[in-house]
Amino acid sequence: MTAVLRLGSCPDSWGVWYADDPRQTPWQRFLDELAGAGYRWLELGPYGYLPTDPGRLADEIAARGLRVTGGTVGGAGGPHGDFAAVLAETRRVAELTRAVGGTEVVFVPVPGYRDDRTGGYLEAAELGEGQWRVLLANSELLGRLLAEEYGLAFRFHPHADYQVEYQPQVERFLDGTDPRFVSLCLDVGHLAYRRADVLGLIGRYPERVGYVHLKQMDPDLANRATAEDLAFGQAVAMGVSVTAPAGVPEYPPLIEALTALGRDLFVVVEQDMYPCDFDTPLPIARRTHSYLTSLGGFA
Repeated sequence: MTAVLRLGSCPDSWGVWYADDPRQTPWQRFLDELAGAGYRWLELGPYGYLPTDPGRLADEIAARGLRVTGGTVGGAGGPHGDFAAVLAETRRVAELTRAVGGTEVVFVPVPGYRDDRTGGYLEAAELGEGQWRVLLANSELLGRLLAEEYGLAFRFHPHADYQVEYQPQVERFLDGTDPRFVSLCLDVGHLAYRRADVLGLIGRYPERVGYVHLKQMDPDLANRATAEDLAFGQAVAMGVSVTAPAGVPEYPPLIEALTALGRDLFVVVEQDMYPCDFDTPLPIARRTHSYLTSLGGFA
């Protein structure tokens, strides 16, 4: 048995990270261009960017021949922080996601321990033992809640400048959480940025790869960011996120490893374009879609 890899994209690939950014691509144009680039699957992105009325959103998506992979929780911080805020954001994303046919909730633990623009440290880069216990317990709670109350899967996204970013931290997170309720959004770009062995993680934790974000990084710029102690946002502004197949990890062996898992997966392109020319994301999206589909393995 081989996996069915369902290829999608999300608002990040059109330069949208915050729902209220006045520079961003208008949401109607984003949906039009997403479909025009050849994608058929959509991750909803930051809550409030797309319409939040379920009926209207469902109509807009269906009119373009799109379907929803899942919703995105971001902006509330990590589960070790203000858990009341995290829980409230998770619930409103879950309600909308379920209403429009999504099956996943991607949890992106931002903001992290640094300011993306200034590089200043907002908190320690390493969690203490007590914070780790809270992170693991709260992540399980979120996963159980999403499964039992909403019928959705919890996909935790390791993120640069959050305290689950390096491979040992990702492994500790997985080893300390219940696989029935917690799995990864395997963001291969963030992991490559922190020099993780992405294929090794897939091989060691095959059952914990529940969802995938595709992006590539310039390894030289990633190394420079580490050497100069730059925040991830500063590295992205320098161009560390590159268009496939220009960076790492290499996609052909990655797609082979994902296919070999033997189960269906959403594989969502998340191109961190910044500084972004908001007039030109469509050609990039088309080139990326064309390159990925040329590799085979996608439904």
